[in-house]
Amino acid sequence: MGNNIRDRFKNFRRRGSQPEQLQQLQTDLLAESTLDSAYIILIISSCAIATLGLLSNSAAVIIGAMIIAPLMLPIRGLAFGALQADISLFRKGIIAVAVGTGLAVAIAFTLGLLVGLPSYGSEVLARSRPTLLDLGIAVAAGGISGYAKIETKISGSLAGTAIAVALMPPICVIGLGLAQGNWSLSFGATLLYLTNLLGIALSCMVTFVVAGYTSMARARQPLIWTMALTTILLIPLGVSFARLVRQAQLESSLRRALLNRTVTFGRLQLLNSNTSPFKVTPKISYFSSVISVPLRFKSIFLTTETQRTQSIELKEESIYQNFYTP
Repeated sequence: MGNNIRDRFKNFRRRGSQPEQLQQLQTDLLAESTLDSAYIILIISSCAIATLGLLSNSAAVIIGAMIIAPLMLPIRGLAFGALQADISLFRKGIIAVAVGTGLAVAIAFTLGLLVGLPSYGSEVLARSRPTLLDLGIAVAAGGISGYAKIETKISGSLAGTAIAVALMPPICVIGLGLAQGNWSLSFGATLLYLTNLLGIALSCMVTFVVAGYTSMARARQPLIWTMALTTILLIPLGVSFARLVRQAQLESSLRRALLNRTVTFGRLQLLNSNTSPFKVTPKISYFSSVISVPLRFKSIFLTTETQRTQSIELKEESIYQNFYTP
């Protein structure tokens, strides 16, 4: 079995080293990276759909926009152009990505101003808080995208990888943040977009090298530069990931503290809790007829049977004391 795997890997690399295969891949990527009317139409339509889906907080509409967004194609082209030192292919890929990105931001900004929503929903906010998990998704999706290009049998999986890595929605969130003057929202979405862009480019490069379409000696410098840029992103992504873990821990401890120790009740049921990694104020929704809460937590919102909401000021430290104290 081990010999069979090695033989298949050798055949896989040998196919990439064949001149006709290399020429065919280069021609295809050059066509995909060309800035033409079809590319512009797909950018405009996918951006409009994604922006309206974000404004309406509809995940299904956003997924539809991901499928038709063409941004992944020139990213593969610039990745291969960098590996082969093909200036023409690399330039075409960069121009297509830059024009597509700028056009999408402008469209999203305009739609954001026209609609004029005072606040955005969870679909927008979710794309302003990238973590290390998003980088992992981008690397995996980019590797599959590169492999789908050189292996025609799985070319149909490109739509799935486009949905997984989601290049267009973060660009739209950048424009929506600018329309609202929310710089932190635009910055977070920009970080997510750069994470996806570099993750796809890096994994496509690795896939092309492993497949034998370029030598390691030629690919060393562009790989080092791409890895260096990706490493820079690890700092903010790591901070966001730590906040995500802290949020999950806080919410778990909060739930257990409220249900097991902190709250005494006649008939009380915890319906929902929502904690933000950027704020220390947990929000909890209840449905109850009799509620007795010690005044030791920070801002807890209680909803009774009469749908009245009241705010009680408490100390957050009590969450940890009640949860960790034996």
